[in-house]
Amino acid sequence: MRNCLPVIGAAIAFSSATALAGDGPGLGKSITEADLALWDISIGPDGVGLPSGSGTPAQGAAVFAQKCELCHGKEGKGGISAALAGPERNVGNYVPHATTIFDFTRRAMPWTQPKSLTNDEVYAVTAYILALNGIIGENDVMNAETLPKVKMPNRDGFLSRYPEKH
Repeated sequence: MRNCLPVIGAAIAFSSATALAGDGPGLGKSITEADLALWDISIGPDGVGLPSGSGTPAQGAAVFAQKCELCHGKEGKGGISAALAGPERNVGNYVPHATTIFDFTRRAMPWTQPKSLTNDEVYAVTAYILALNGIIGENDVMNAETLPKVKMPNRDGFLSRYPEKH
């Protein structure tokens, strides 16, 4: 019987350790579907996943002046950050899809407070940038239906990882 005590003790220790390991180290917490939804915001070239909302270049000009101009300069001509309009390479003449401008703006801007713009503000700023580059008119409205239809000047300048659907 004495010879069995170490084996029984080891079995109890092993089963206790296994039970504790199943609980994990107690770090962090499980992610919920609601938590995940806050980060599941990617927008592809076809516009799938674009949220509701809308904006015009005029509305975007007001948002831009308040939240973007400090870094990107007056009328997006460049400041301490990249130019968004003008003859040099910028999002207007380089990016192949207008939805890319929306996607990046929504997830990363303004630099000091990413993801702080409302959907309407992002549509408006995107419309403003497109209008500054002469891609859309001053009265055009950008929303989930119209934005993917915008033909960017450099759309055919890339080999897409997302082939067009026929």
